[in-house]
Amino acid sequence: MNPLDIIKNSAAYANGYENTPTAAQAHAKQLCWEYNQTAPNEQDKRNAILQALFGTCSPMTGIEPSFHCDYGFNIHTHGLAVINYNCVILDTSPVHIGSGAFIAPGVCLVCAGHAIDPEQRSHGIGTSAPITLEDNVWIGANATVCGGVTIGAGSVIGAGSVVTHDIPAGVIAAGVPCKVIRPITEKDKIKPEDILF
Repeated sequence: MNPLDIIKNSAAYANGYENTPTAAQAHAKQLCWEYNQTAPNEQDKRNAILQALFGTCSPMTGIEPSFHCDYGFNIHTHGLAVINYNCVILDTSPVHIGSGAFIAPGVCLVCAGHAIDPEQRSHGIGTSAPITLEDNVWIGANATVCGGVTIGAGSVIGAGSVVTHDIPAGVIAAGVPCKVIRPITEKDKIKPEDILF
C-alpha cells in the first residue's frame, strides 16, 4: 500500500522511517518556511499558502507565525480557527479542527509517536493516530494533545496540560495527564456589564 494513502486515511498505524514520504515533508517544510517569512500585512499571501498547505482550510483560519507541521495535507479546519504563535501540528495522521477553535501560543498537536520498545525505537519504528478538536474548543498555552485524542465540543484545556485520552464535551480539563476538573456552567459567563469594550 502507498504510504501517503495510509497517512491520509488510517485511524492509527505504525511505520518504519525508511517508508516516510520525505518529498511530501519537504514540500510542507518549504510552505511553512514561506508562511513564517510573511509580514503581518500580507494576509492574502498567508491565506494562499495555507490553502496550498492544508487538506481543508476554512477562509476563517488565522495562524500567527511561527508555525510548523509534518505534511499539511492532513490538517483540516472547519470554520473559524485562531492558532496563535509557535504552534506545531505533527499531522502524520488526520487532524480535524472544528469551527470556533482557539489554540493558544506554544500548543502542540502530536499525532506522531515512537515505538515503546527501545530496540524497535532505535530502528526507526514510529506510530501515528488522528486528533479531533470538535467545535468551540479552546486549548491553553503550551498544552500538548497526543495522537488518538478527541476533545469534545466547547471544552477548555488548561495551559501546560498533556492530553493523552479523550475529553468529553462542555468541560474544563487540565493537568499532566489532563483530567476533567468540572463542567462549564452558566456561572462561567462574563456579565455584560463587566465587559469594558
